[in-house]
Amino acid sequence: MTLISTPFGAKTPAAEILAGVDLTGRRIIVTGGASGIGAATVQALRGAGAEVTVATRNPADGERALDLSDLGSVRAFVAGWTGPLHAIVANAGIMAVPTRELAANGWELQLATNFLGHFALITGLHENLREAGDARVVTVSSGAHLRAPFDFDDPHFERRPYDPWVAYAQSKTADVLLAVAIARRWAADGVTANSLAPGYIHTNLQRHLDDDTMRAFGSMDEEGNLLTPDYYKTPEQGAGTSVLLAASPLVKGVTGRYFSDNQEEEVVPGGPEATGGVAGWAIDPALADRLWDYALEAVRRA
Repeated sequence: MTLISTPFGAKTPAAEILAGVDLTGRRIIVTGGASGIGAATVQALRGAGAEVTVATRNPADGERALDLSDLGSVRAFVAGWTGPLHAIVANAGIMAVPTRELAANGWELQLATNFLGHFALITGLHENLREAGDARVVTVSSGAHLRAPFDFDDPHFERRPYDPWVAYAQSKTADVLLAVAIARRWAADGVTANSLAPGYIHTNLQRHLDDDTMRAFGSMDEEGNLLTPDYYKTPEQGAGTSVLLAASPLVKGVTGRYFSDNQEEEVVPGGPEATGGVAGWAIDPALADRLWDYALEAVRRA
């Protein structure tokens, strides 16, 4: 399979990726679109003419409430949506919650927010995506998915010791597998799905990280001041791959693939030594099908 490449670089701003693209009439949902790369994604899509709905836990004027860890909130959002939907950017997330926390229904909070809530949202809006005729689903994953596969035996850390980074990693593996599963199921409905890693960006996502971890990333000095290493991106640059997959004609019809820095990534073995690429465990079709069945049952029972 030939990897897809684009003329854009790792730090190409989102607005530049959509330069000359007319999204007038296209309706797009961006979860977590009130801050960080989500807000930059919204700005670029609106700048190209799209009608963008910002779905966020604490909505301001013109935004809509959506708490992904609360299935009641997800179902209310789905019930309130009418008409075609041309794209969903599943951007909202939490990272490295230091202690094991649970959503109201007992799900581990990172898995609930980063994956299961998005699964319920996207599947709940399937008919609206189908109505659009050429819709796109974009799941924002992370290079952290290379650290851990999805644990089907104990996804909520009920028996194994809780590790904040393993919990984050498996939720992001699930996001990649979700795109693969949608690509396998909804192609006949005109729906494509891809996933991505946005890279390193200073956003609220890091709010649970302690100072030692930030220093290990090279993003904080000994006095506690934030630093911006060369490999970090601005939110506008970090949103680039999201808007590429959500709206660029360069990837029209592309589905079931994983991108970072505006390029498709090669498949690599996952593990602690991996520094780039997409882990084989995150794009395995059999695992994608298994995860789909797991999530369907989990949402049904919740």
